[in-house]
Amino acid sequence: MFIRIEPSSSSPIYRQIMDQIRRQVAAGMLKPGDKVPSVRQLAGQLAVNQNTILKVYNELCREHVLEVDRGNGTIVAQGNSTLSMSDRKKTVAALLREAAVQAIHMGIPPEQTHALLEREYQAILAEKKRSPHHE
Repeated sequence: MFIRIEPSSSSPIYRQIMDQIRRQVAAGMLKPGDKVPSVRQLAGQLAVNQNTILKVYNELCREHVLEVDRGNGTIVAQGNSTLSMSDRKKTVAALLREAAVQAIHMGIPPEQTHALLEREYQAILAEKKRSPHHE
């Protein structure tokens, strides 16, 4: 499981973590029955308070995204369906639209916006490769 926190985001840290776990489950990156890191492990990995991770896991359990498997830890709940490629593209397109709006408001031309996206994409891939906890 790879999670990246954006400290400059207006979205609270717990929300960023929840959204990324939800997306990974929906995209099939995390499959039903997959074990997720313990609260302590994930808090340490992300350098956040354990209560933040506990809040995330509790909320995702309430939403039936995760479930507690007694003696085995927290796992991805059964019955989660993955998103089709079309739905994944729609999700990414909506996020890119928001980024495009910001770029236009800030006067950043399309070529530079594309270069920024490519740089961030490559940086995230490099981070993901270096992360000892990614799958």
